[in-house]
Amino acid sequence: MQMKSLLDQFLGPNAGGGNAGQNQQGGGSNHASLAKGALAGGLVGLLMSGGSPKKMIKRAVKMGGAAVVGGLAYKAYSDWQAGKNPQQAVAGPGEVPALPAPEGTPFMPSNAAEAEDLSLRLVRAMVAAAKADGHVTTAERRRIMSQLPELGLGAEAEALIAEELDAPLDVGRVADMAKSPEEAAEIYAASLLVVDPEAPAERGYLAMLAARLQLDPGLVEHLHANAHALVEL
Repeated sequence: MQMKSLLDQFLGPNAGGGNAGQNQQGGGSNHASLAKGALAGGLVGLLMSGGSPKKMIKRAVKMGGAAVVGGLAYKAYSDWQAGKNPQQAVAGPGEVPALPAPEGTPFMPSNAAEAEDLSLRLVRAMVAAAKADGHVTTAERRRIMSQLPELGLGAEAEALIAEELDAPLDVGRVADMAKSPEEAAEIYAASLLVVDPEAPAERGYLAMLAARLQLDPGLVEHLHANAHALVEL
């Protein structure tokens, strides 16, 4: 099970224009099951408490999940470095921001092993963020794990999700996953796509995560502006 493919599932059926899992080395039945998982609604739908509607990447974005996260962080980071105004740097009302292709950058390394490692850390960060509202109780965990097989993600992915669900919510551990300033922005971007940034508990989690990642407040503004323009409820 490739973590880049699993990352596509967190962003649901719109990410990649319905082509999640394609163009991965060694396609076949594994990719077919991943597509089935996307059609079932994506992993975030299970992780959100009470079956709340999940965020979905707008249909106009024709990128896989890893590319969406990497492109969002890449654009926000570049705009911030260029000194642009966060609101002026994003698309107009109702428009989808044009995300730069992150391949071959620190936001998505060309080396397959490095890209897989980064995707694994992003998946872990997203599962951790899904717990930020405190609603993943023992009963909720049982519900999630009982429904995971319906997504057809495979035993390895299910074990990874179970491990992360059982881990104590530790902002410091999530922040320590970042190996560079670019990865810090990307881990924050991945987390931001999962949570409701206006909910008190999740807003507090994001604030702590930004502090532990040592993100500049201006960069955080750019990440929020781009994420807001990218998702729909």
